[in-house]
Amino acid sequence: MSESPPSTRLEKGTLLIASPDIEDDIYFKSVILICEHTPAGSFGLIVNKPVTVELPPEILPIGNVEHPKVQLRLGGKSQQNQMMLLHTSKQNTDQTLNIVPEVYLGGDLQFLQESMASETCPELLLCFGYTGWTTGELEKEFLKGLWYLYPSTKELLFETPPEKMWQSILKKMGGKYASIAMIPDDLSLN
Repeated sequence: MSESPPSTRLEKGTLLIASPDIEDDIYFKSVILICEHTPAGSFGLIVNKPVTVELPPEILPIGNVEHPKVQLRLGGKSQQNQMMLLHTSKQNTDQTLNIVPEVYLGGDLQFLQESMASETCPELLLCFGYTGWTTGELEKEFLKGLWYLYPSTKELLFETPPEKMWQSILKKMGGKYASIAMIPDDLSLN
């Protein structure tokens, strides 16, 4: 099986893989899916940081979110009370943004409730908050070497365990990146 070559462009659908130089708690070993990248700025969702959230019954009448196809993520530092949906549903494509093949961003509360009640529930990532950059900011971070780029896929987003995503992608990238994947969380243990 051949591996995908690392992506070399900042664009929608690319994954940002945090370099070891990023020490900020939320972004340490983070993987961010770029959802929009324009001259005016960019935004993305952290897809490998699970969170536990109990949603009020008026949002989800089923109570606690425990569904095999629903995963909760901390999407970023901005507006963590806002929930964004990444999913594999081809319904309501007029209300969603296609990020990569078979992966969409968007959908309203009714869509979420109906999806979770359906026997054919799509894969869902409920992301709380987002990560944003102003004009040129992401480009500057990339040029400083803070982020590595890798093309996203439905399988990476929904089938890779979040706690293994950072290392798994770096290993797929091979070479020096595979070595970086071996860096422990706590360097004092070295």
